[in-house]
Amino acid sequence: MRRFLMDKLVAWKNTAHHKPLLLEGARQVGKTWLAREFGRMQYDNVAYVSLFDNPAMANVFAGNLSADRLIPALSLESDTRITPGNTLIVLDEVQEIPRAMTALKMFNETAPQYDVLATGSALGIAMHPGSAFPVGKVNRLKLYPMTFLEFLYACQQDSSAELLRSQDFALIDVMHERLMTWLRYFMYTGGMPEAVSTFADTFPNVDFNEIRQVQTSLVEDYRDDFSKHTDSQPRPVVSTLRLNQVWDSLPAQLARENSKFLYGAVREGGRGKDFEIAIQWLVDSSLALRVKRVSTPLNPLAAYEDPNAFKLYCLDVGLLGAMSGLNARTLLDEDSLFREFKGALTEQYVCQQLTAQHGQVPYYWSAENSSGELDFLYEQDGHVIPVEVKAGRHKQAKSLIYAQKKHGYPIAYRYSATRHSDNGVIKDMPLYMAGIV
Repeated sequence: MRRFLMDKLVAWKNTAHHKPLLLEGARQVGKTWLAREFGRMQYDNVAYVSLFDNPAMANVFAGNLSADRLIPALSLESDTRITPGNTLIVLDEVQEIPRAMTALKMFNETAPQYDVLATGSALGIAMHPGSAFPVGKVNRLKLYPMTFLEFLYACQQDSSAELLRSQDFALIDVMHERLMTWLRYFMYTGGMPEAVSTFADTFPNVDFNEIRQVQTSLVEDYRDDFSKHTDSQPRPVVSTLRLNQVWDSLPAQLARENSKFLYGAVREGGRGKDFEIAIQWLVDSSLALRVKRVSTPLNPLAAYEDPNAFKLYCLDVGLLGAMSGLNARTLLDEDSLFREFKGALTEQYVCQQLTAQHGQVPYYWSAENSSGELDFLYEQDGHVIPVEVKAGRHKQAKSLIYAQKKHGYPIAYRYSATRHSDNGVIKDMPLYMAGIV
């Protein structure tokens, strides 16, 4: 598989005096595969050590954290001779042994000659009070589910992927229907590597029920994590029940006409204090994307954050479809897939693409006393870029047109199921270009 984050890993390796690297992301998005593949391609050796359910390593990291003690132990555990510059040390699931995070600080300060890459999640690290995160001592990258372009490469549709990257819209328009077909495949399959592999390995004889089984299994694995992490804490800060209630509410929350997150839609009479910790848990674990509202759609967006309003998306469009019970037969209809749940899947897809492209979740804007709303906003080169998402081929976008006239954005995008056009004010883009332009 081709993951674009590989380029950033290579850049990290080639940066002089680089710090240890923490590769974060949700479970099953491909962190372990990417770390090992990076090591295989860029180093002579990979000293891979999994810290998951590893009592021997727990004992090692419980003691002195000097390089003279850790390097021989890691060499023995990985059965690999570790030499500076030629060996990548991979500490997989670093959150399982909190003291291993402290060791990253040691490597940065006293043994910078060793290249160390740790995989983990912000959630797992934060769940261990008393084990401080090594602020300023590590570099951090985040891996998200696969993008549409990565999906095309995985399915050996390299020519289509290269065409999209070229932005040759004269030719893209000719190939529009073919590209929309592949987008429908992606909207159903999503970007979780196991689901993508299942699709790619069997195409064109794809068993969509098998893909759905993979997705359902992933959703259940995440549920198991809820109880694992909450029940293992001496004084749980969030209950498994609350996590399941918020997680289960995502499809219904996004399918509402106004998809602003409502606590009362999780449970009748629900309030922020009941669910805010559960929401933060899901966000920290990268299972949910929190799109915050801004009161004014201007730069810098963070200065206009509204702490009381947000939308909550799933980490992956395929998993959201599985949680919603989306029928595979919708793939047969040209546009119905994009209109499902009042366009919720389409918005999820665009949000996911923008997040992966820019490395951070976008914002949204809604007017205080009217129905005006901009689906997404992000910053690029010091400018705010507004985005409107249309689930079908109808391109009416009053809010975007009004905001463009009022604020004079240098670029405004409207994504829909139609071909590309540009009237000099708003750039109309087919949905498959989200996260590419």
